[in-house]
Amino acid sequence: MTFELKRPQIKKPLAKLPFPLRAPSTPLSVEPLPADENTGANYDTEWARSPGARAFRGALTTAVMKPAMTMLASPTVKGLDRLDSLDGPAIFAANHHSHLDTPLLITTIPEPWRSELVVGGAADYFFSSRAKGAVAALTLAAFPVERDSTGRKTVDLAAEMLDEGWSILIYPEGGRSPDGWGQPFRRGAAYLSKRCDVPVVPIHVEGTGRILRKGRKLPNPSTSKITFGAPVKANEGERTASLSERLEASVAELADEATTDWWTARQRAHAGTTPPMHGPNAGAWRRVWALDQDRRNKPKRTWPRL
Repeated sequence: MTFELKRPQIKKPLAKLPFPLRAPSTPLSVEPLPADENTGANYDTEWARSPGARAFRGALTTAVMKPAMTMLASPTVKGLDRLDSLDGPAIFAANHHSHLDTPLLITTIPEPWRSELVVGGAADYFFSSRAKGAVAALTLAAFPVERDSTGRKTVDLAAEMLDEGWSILIYPEGGRSPDGWGQPFRRGAAYLSKRCDVPVVPIHVEGTGRILRKGRKLPNPSTSKITFGAPVKANEGERTASLSERLEASVAELADEATTDWWTARQRAHAGTTPPMHGPNAGAWRRVWALDQDRRNKPKRTWPRL
């Protein structure tokens, strides 16, 4: 019996475009230039806050975004009277279930904050490439936010914009809900509020998960409800963790108000029995069952529809 040795096959890389259609190679004797890092958290969005970009975004919001949201989401807005005492820049903090949340809130947040509003967008998603970053920055006034950790670069940029008079729309959950229930709030919004001495406006958005939930590509038109809460600000000596907990509780109370009514929600808030947004601590099937109680025409619902 004889054995034949075969040379292992090495997969060749895909053919590259010839120079000058591609970047030139660097000789081994020359130190290569640093890689272009103008993506992710390093994407520069200052140009998107220029007068020209703001004018384009205002026209886009009025002519395209608002009619589209009216057609897809039929929004009902409540609680705008709670903003009567709000003056100057603010942090708008909302729960997050769908990519529709941002355009819906951009068209709902009233003036004067709407025209000077920037949106925190996931650096690893919206700014993964220059093209995606340019679209997000121009159309939504988005700036990159690191979801895995609160980087100094992200925090310093947000604080700088607040100091310049910009308001910020941020999602303290850090991303869209994976199952329809709310997620624990992170402390970024509370930290910025304390650092820059600006109030946080809690917002609850209901219905966008039915229209375009995570994982779906095509929307299913339905109704939505946006409820604004009273601005929240740190008390004297209050820690960031405590302020974040109060902010999450405020959004939960708005969720209860959107599901029931103002009086019932206030009674439960006073008694400390407001249902948490993250739902029952149970298996996946139980969470789905609790979330869909209202669809089965139950006479009494324990958990709010989120």
